[in-house]
Amino acid sequence: MANPVLLNNVDHKDLRVITRRGDAWGDNLMLAVTFPAEFRTLQGHYPIVFRKSNEGAFEPVALFGFQEGENLFLRDGRWDATDLPLSVERLPFMIGVSGQELIMHVDLDNPRVSSSEGEPVFLPHGGNTEFLERMNSTLLALHQGLQDIAGFTEALLQNELLESFVFDIELNDGSQNRLAGFYTINEDRLAALDGAVLERMNRAGYLAAVYFALASLSNFRALIERKNGHA
Repeated sequence: MANPVLLNNVDHKDLRVITRRGDAWGDNLMLAVTFPAEFRTLQGHYPIVFRKSNEGAFEPVALFGFQEGENLFLRDGRWDATDLPLSVERLPFMIGVSGQELIMHVDLDNPRVSSSEGEPVFLPHGGNTEFLERMNSTLLALHQGLQDIAGFTEALLQNELLESFVFDIELNDGSQNRLAGFYTINEDRLAALDGAVLERMNRAGYLAAVYFALASLSNFRALIERKNGHA
């Protein structure tokens, strides 16, 4: 359970953040939420698919594994990809809203939070470290990117471009695995869209994201190989 509090340089003057990667620091994630502007960088590493959130809205996610708690990108204390989703990179920080102002919170129950090791958040005299400034920028980019999800998924639904899929996997050891409960772009319906619809989607910045999401599906083969290597 998260324990977010408003970050400040008095109560948290000794706060440090562990930046190593591994299960012990909460990286045993099967997936992470992403957003259209991030697809360009993530599609080189992860399959990007869609799921329904707990509130029933569709959201895009980057897949790291095939089952809960499985992250096939963790290798010897590092994340084996050059780009992390911002929703992962920003931890243990999160954005809060106070009126019209965005404010920074820290989850004190996150395993990355420490007072003895990791990157310092504040300078000895109370100023922000470069690490905190970078996290601030990361949070802002994430906040802005997440605002695009509703419009993007609405455009996909209006044009009936999302379809559910089931992905059956047989590993080298003969074991059977199934990935279900996710959605992807229907390529036939995409190809049938008329020019006016494609132009609207392109002007909104959604068309490139659609093709990046489709291109990312080629990463399923690499993800299976990672699974075979972990088996």
